[in-house]
Amino acid sequence: MQDDGSAGADADATASRHRARIARERADTERRIAALTRRFSETVEGSEFTTDDDEHDPEGSTIAFERAQVSALLDDARRDLEDLSAATQRLENGRYGVCVRCGTPITEARLDAVPAATMCIDCSARRH
Repeated sequence: MQDDGSAGADADATASRHRARIARERADTERRIAALTRRFSETVEGSEFTTDDDEHDPEGSTIAFERAQVSALLDDARRDLEDLSAATQRLENGRYGVCVRCGTPITEARLDAVPAATMCIDCSARRH
């Protein structure tokens, strides 16, 4: 049986679809980082006009909490961006969509939902 090239074309189309999905997720994550960075800066700037006595100032603890919360969200977004960069690297190396634990293919539905996924659903569930 001769190969008509359709398998290669299908693989190229799939890789292009994954590349586009990762790029969209990356753009969304970069926008989230920019928004959180602005929010963090605004929170810090806003705290400059309050007292430094968080213990006795009811607003102080709120500002400290908000600053910590935004900082944590910003850290998460930066990790997401790193994960997407790693996913792009796996895509370029031909290892995208392969579970790092068991070596089976990760389903398209999972990759659509979590483009940076490194494990199949079963392995991910066993990890938790």
